[in-house]
Amino acid sequence: MGDPTGTRRGTNLPRMGDFNQSVVFDAIRRSSDGCSRVELVAATGLSAQTISNVVRRLIDGDLVVEAGKASSGPGKPRTLLRLNPAGAYAAGVHIDPAVMTFVVLDLEGAVVAHARRRTPIANDPRLVMSSIQDGLDRLIADSGVLREKVVGLGVAAPGPIDVERGTIVDPPHLLGWHRVPLRDALAESTGLPVLVDKDVTAAAVAEMWTGGANGVGSFVFFYLGTGIGAGLVLDDEVVRGASGNAGEVGHIVVDPGGAVCSCGLHGCIAATCTPQALVTEAERLGVLADTRLRSGAHDVDVRFTALCDLAAAGDVGARQILERSSARTAKAVAVLTDLLDVDRVVFGGPFWQRFRPYHLERIPALLDELSVTRSIRRVQVVGTSAGEDVGAVGAACLVLERALGPSAARLMLDA
Repeated sequence: MGDPTGTRRGTNLPRMGDFNQSVVFDAIRRSSDGCSRVELVAATGLSAQTISNVVRRLIDGDLVVEAGKASSGPGKPRTLLRLNPAGAYAAGVHIDPAVMTFVVLDLEGAVVAHARRRTPIANDPRLVMSSIQDGLDRLIADSGVLREKVVGLGVAAPGPIDVERGTIVDPPHLLGWHRVPLRDALAESTGLPVLVDKDVTAAAVAEMWTGGANGVGSFVFFYLGTGIGAGLVLDDEVVRGASGNAGEVGHIVVDPGGAVCSCGLHGCIAATCTPQALVTEAERLGVLADTRLRSGAHDVDVRFTALCDLAAAGDVGARQILERSSARTAKAVAVLTDLLDVDRVVFGGPFWQRFRPYHLERIPALLDELSVTRSIRRVQVVGTSAGEDVGAVGAACLVLERALGPSAARLMLDA
């Protein structure tokens, strides 16, 4: 349902109204300078009458506004259409075992308010959910946005998740979260419609909504948080998989002689490239003092920052640990890009800025060596355009995507 420019094509079938509205909205959203009704006809393949009807509904719904005239030659100037940023808002929260991030986005996907707070005892779901409700209430109040204009709350959480039930099912970094009914509990406490999705999937959605050229076409979002995962986008469609848990890449073996993983294999990326794995390696090699105190998410965050600070200050051992991590990560990325034949890899997540100097320095060249398509084209390696809050931004974008974005599912007719 896409073309090389990323613009969706509509259909003039009479029962496709919702999909057509989403297609037109998406075409206007992707046009940074605005576009006319005539241009929408060309971009979407819809008839002029269908475009006129859809645009009127979008304007009446306060989602789109007429924003001046543009002349492209002789004839009557064309009226430009743009999104109305204040037409609706979406809230998002990202649950990482170390830190929770909150955002409110406008209709264009711009962050109008954001906040962070330390995750309370991550193994107690009740404390975390209470903190989410409090953090969200405070943020909406501080943002100045009318609460009735917030159309929903998106929650990005570590997987596995049960998408249909909105539950979190035993994620490895959130012990004690066994079938926690996160969606329903937060919907009741906040009074908002709630969507729950994997953090890696949310990050990929954020890139599609706010990443410009990086978020178009086919790409892998390689997520670097307390855990590691991948969000997958093929031909402008997020790949969620049969159960909604696509992107579990932690058990790709990247160092056969490496540390033993919880799965029993040696050298999985989860056992060699996560912040906790690198802190453990640094302690074993004497680069960091082996405190043997705690290995909770907050402690790992602090210790990993210390490792990166040492490397930045010129410590050879610390730099070598991070460079080895880049080499291992490149192997996992090569497996994914060869399998999926994507155009680019986008890195992001809570730990991305600390990995950034080493990954961007080493991974592009290593990927060229490892890629089976290197003689045909290069796979682009970039950092996220969605910023440090990509998980929370993606969570809010999930709400906008579900309500307004075109997807193949919208083409399914009622029985």
